[in-house]
Amino acid sequence: MSALPRRIAVLGGTGFLGRALCERLVRVGDGGGSVSVVVPTRRAAHGNLVRFLPGVDVRLVDVHDDKALLRLLGDCDALVNLVAILHGSPREFEQVHVALPQRLARTCSITGLRRVVHVSALGVGSGEEPSNYLRSKAAGEAVWRQSRLDVTLLRPSVMFGAEDRFLNLFANLQRVLPLMPLAAVDAEFQPVWVDDVAEAIVRCLQRRETIGQTIECAGPDVMTLGDIVRAAGRWSGHPRPVLRLPMALGKLQAWALELLPGTPLMSRDNLASMQVANVASGALPGLASLGIAPTALSAIAPGYLGRSDGRTRLDGLRTFARR
Repeated sequence: MSALPRRIAVLGGTGFLGRALCERLVRVGDGGGSVSVVVPTRRAAHGNLVRFLPGVDVRLVDVHDDKALLRLLGDCDALVNLVAILHGSPREFEQVHVALPQRLARTCSITGLRRVVHVSALGVGSGEEPSNYLRSKAAGEAVWRQSRLDVTLLRPSVMFGAEDRFLNLFANLQRVLPLMPLAAVDAEFQPVWVDDVAEAIVRCLQRRETIGQTIECAGPDVMTLGDIVRAAGRWSGHPRPVLRLPMALGKLQAWALELLPGTPLMSRDNLASMQVANVASGALPGLASLGIAPTALSAIAPGYLGRSDGRTRLDGLRTFARR
């Protein structure tokens, strides 16, 4: 195992996975300046959660601007791309999941930066992706494979952790609703702890043998969406009956949610993505190939879903209230 690159650009470093990754990179580098992490953001306030970590340099940068990217990556030794969206128009998915990797690959070629870790998603790779999200993710992977750079691709399942917007959302909904109307109840996931994915990224940066690999990041348990929702209600102390919606009614519900202001709780594209099992194929290396024993959802989630106060609960309620 080699040392980490000395200067690492983390795009999406202010997000859920990005914050966990920055903390882990600082810890591995001992916070002593041996590893420097550069985190671009378009909004200064978004950088506050990582700004004061030792060795983290938050910069105001528009990553969709070629000149800004050249300045950002010009003195970096490695790039981690975490930028992604779950909701949007076909054009927005194209811009974030395909055009940005194209821009990054070109910039890396110009600056001489070769080492890249790109985070994609489980469900990509079937060749028949049913949603804009999965199709654009697949196209983004293809960009990196064609780039001739030293790239590792990671495909995580849905990630959980204290500040996630997945389990917390379902827990908070069950605090205010008498029952949970739910489409795609039987959709399969293999939830993975955000810290395990962050550790996987760090180990990929340390191990050159991962170059050219696509690694599946999945937890130890396969669960249906219904299983996950019921567990979130039980662990938060507000279990509610799950009302199974037929897909036609689920699509109508998702369409109505798309019309509301703010980020939708569910979209028709999300439902389409759930037609593909979000579980490890077993045909590709997984977390075990990096020496990581994945952590079970039941070992972590009850600890944060059961809290009755704190920012996690309030943030979830604000999401539900569209604030």
